Amino acid sequence: MSRQENERAFYNLLEYVEDNMDFETGFYNDAYLDRRITARMRRTDIDDYRSYKRLLERDEEEQEALLDSLSINVTGFFRNPEAWEKLRQVLRELTDTNRRVRIWSAPAADGREPYSVAMLAKDDDEIVDRKIEITGTDINPDILEEARAGVYETSQTTDIEEELEPLDDYARYVDQDGDTFSVKETVKDMVSFEQHDLIRGDPKRDFDLVLCRNLLIYIDAEYKTPIFRTIQGSLREDGYLMIGMTETLPAECRDDFEPVHKQQRIYRRT
Repeated sequence: MSRQENERAFYNLLEYVEDNMDFETGFYNDAYLDRRITARMRRTDIDDYRSYKRLLERDEEEQEALLDSLSINVTGFFRNPEAWEKLRQVLRELTDTNRRVRIWSAPAADGREPYSVAMLAKDDDEIVDRKIEITGTDINPDILEEARAGVYETSQTTDIEEELEPLDDYARYVDQDGDTFSVKETVKDMVSFEQHDLIRGDPKRDFDLVLCRNLLIYIDAEYKTPIFRTIQGSLREDGYLMIGMTETLPAECRDDFEPVHKQQRIYRRT
C-alpha cells in the first residue's frame, strides 16, 4: 500500500470511529490517535488500517477496547514530585482562610491525581485538610468507576510504592496487601468523581485550584484555547491553575494567568 493510500485508510478509520463510536477524533492530534490505534492493532495481530476498521465493524468488544485506549488515562501518584512540593505551598496558602477550598482535577483518569492531593493535604501539618473538597472528572465512565474503587496494582510498568514515596508514611492513607494498594476511606471521603467533557462541557464554578496536567500534549492546537477558557471560567478570581511540566499556556490566554511557580507550571488567574 502506498503512503497516500495508507493515509487515506487512516482517515477513513478515524471517520468510522467518529461516526459510529461517539468519539470526537478531531479534538486530538493525529500522532496521539495513531499511537493508540496502532497499539490496538498490534494487540489484535492486524497490520493495516483497513483490516482494523473491518474488525471494528464486526466486534463490539474491540470497539470498547479502542475507546478505552483512546481515553487519556496515563497517570500516577505524585507524578513529577518536584511540582508537588510547590503545590504543597499553594495548598497551605489556600487553606489559611476561613472558607472551603475547592479543587478540580481534570482529567482525573483512575483517580491517582485527586487522591494525591488529598493525601498531601493530610500529610502536611500546615495544610488544613478538613477545609478541602476535591472533584475529579473524566470523560470515560469506566475509568471513573476504577477511580471510585481506589484500588491499584504494582506491575511491570507501575510501582505504586515508589509513586507514594513523597509521603512521610503512606500506610496512613493506603492499605497494602502484597502488590495491591487500596486508598483508605478517610482519603476517599475528600474526593468525589463525576463525568465531564473538558472540551465540550460547560465551565464549573468557584474553584480555588484546577489541575489540568498532561492533557494538552494530546489535544489538537485549535482546541487548547477553548479548554483554557473553560478552566478560566471555573476558577475564582486569584484561583490557581497547574498544568503538565512539558505544557505551555496558549498565547491567547497568557495575559489571563500569571506564573507563581513557572518551572513547575503553576499559575494564578489574574
